[in-house]
Amino acid sequence: MASPLADKLRPQKIEDVFGQKHILSEGKVLKRIIDSKQIPNLIFYGPSGVGKTTVANIIAENCGKKLCYLNATTASTADIKEIISTIGTFDSSNGILLYLDEIQYFNKKQQQILLSYIENGDITLIASTTENPFFYVYNAILSRSTVFEFKPLSRDDIIGVITRGVGIVSDEKQKKINISDDAIRKIATSAHGDVRKALNTLELCLVTAENSKGIDVTNDLLEEILSSNSVRYDREGDQHYDIISAYQKSMRGSDPDAAIYYLGRLLAAGDLPSACRRLLVCANEDVGLAYPQIIPIVKAAVDTAMYVGLPEARLPLANAVILVATAPKSVTAHDAINAAMADIERGLGVEIPRHLQNKHFDGEDAEIVGQHYKYPHNYKGHYVNQQYLPDDIKNKKYYTFGDNKFEQSSKDYWDKIKTPNK
Repeated sequence: MASPLADKLRPQKIEDVFGQKHILSEGKVLKRIIDSKQIPNLIFYGPSGVGKTTVANIIAENCGKKLCYLNATTASTADIKEIISTIGTFDSSNGILLYLDEIQYFNKKQQQILLSYIENGDITLIASTTENPFFYVYNAILSRSTVFEFKPLSRDDIIGVITRGVGIVSDEKQKKINISDDAIRKIATSAHGDVRKALNTLELCLVTAENSKGIDVTNDLLEEILSSNSVRYDREGDQHYDIISAYQKSMRGSDPDAAIYYLGRLLAAGDLPSACRRLLVCANEDVGLAYPQIIPIVKAAVDTAMYVGLPEARLPLANAVILVATAPKSVTAHDAINAAMADIERGLGVEIPRHLQNKHFDGEDAEIVGQHYKYPHNYKGHYVNQQYLPDDIKNKKYYTFGDNKFEQSSKDYWDKIKTPNK
């Protein structure tokens, strides 16, 4: 069976990889790692069709280790153990390089099985993921790996690949291919940075345009092919991020109809992780303290959805999305933590007040001897007025009560408790 055009054009050397110049150009860290042939554990993060697998294959070919491949969407714990069983055998005497595609689909236990072998160097891991690894990769593996982000290819990069593809097919078939520059640009643009999608579209055009005399890709044919593909949601292209943005903004904007629609768009594409993650973010960022009980409710719905999987996952998620969309909103906690983090980045508040420190004895040079911490439970209302923030920001206000029912009831309570102590 003939290989797909995308496989025929797969680069064999790093220098031939289109795009990713921010990590693969001469002098960049990943390029230097590859040249050294001393490969650490790596995590490649980015959308589909941008070269993650290609770069991993090139690394494997040049590092002298036995290459094993697993796709986490289909691999089991038994598959992991089978690879582990080959450690120390003749063909893996230089070690094993495991390329683990879509690592986000491995659960914590499966990732933990690999950990000790990664740690002692028996297995070198190159994992790829289309999701943010800081959400989906086990922290212990993440801390032992270097993360590189792969970005969507530019239109010009994809045009270059398409042009090469046209030349290869023309040589193979010994036929002239008539395709306009405008058609090539349209294919490149419609791919949204995914070179594999662009080549698949090109290949479909060439197959359907072939006749006894040559291959003529007309504008009508191209438009028909592009329109038939456009109904499919490109999970990793620009539209992916537009739909996610619209999904969260509809919940934030208290429009349950729009929020449910965009949830449906995500689930129709099988993008359960994005639907769940943004729902959790919205519950905490946009509802927050206006209805704090919503956070465990949404977490339970997300856990249920991830447990039962699609298509049933749509039910707990629909409940949670409507709940978030119709709930009262508050960003007081969001604004408070952002303001605090901004001060931390400015280097403020370094010195913790003496009475809050976990130190109960003073040195001879101490200006004030004794901790002098006031234990709030010894006071009426379990509250006593004392300084908690460092001296340089002691009067800083990060949190302001919101105007919703829950936060106003909290404000009334604390005004009552604190007034006698002012």
